[in-house]
Amino acid sequence: MRQGFSLLELVLVLAVVGLLLGIALPQLSGALDRIEVDSVAHQISGAHQRARLLALARGTLVVLSVSSQQLVIRLSGEAAPVWSQPGPSASGVGLQGADRQFTFSPIGITLGLSNATIHLTRGSATRSVIVSRLGRIRIEQ
Repeated sequence: MRQGFSLLELVLVLAVVGLLLGIALPQLSGALDRIEVDSVAHQISGAHQRARLLALARGTLVVLSVSSQQLVIRLSGEAAPVWSQPGPSASGVGLQGADRQFTFSPIGITLGLSNATIHLTRGSATRSVIVSRLGRIRIEQ
């Protein structure tokens, strides 16, 4: 009785697996890019909502800083952050344009910067986080 595989059988299996990986890998890479960009867009949206609610709850000015390195929430006039997390670059997502700062009034609307758009990219995947002055957030492709 024969045990094992012949060299020809192993080469044939490896060729088929290589061909299938060559077809599937680009599709998988694009899907991973879309997932990461979507995740970062939702993180920015969540940070915006958190800062807005903190301004309402504390009745004070709250500043949200969005940079490629970090998302930071501070109370106005204080140096120490109330909350922070790594920015888009930690996930390999690019943040186009300058860093943004949103200042929330005690009634929950942003002061100064209004109707801002934050563009996020990774590979061929893109998302835009659109923020209105009234605190509405929309995520578009």
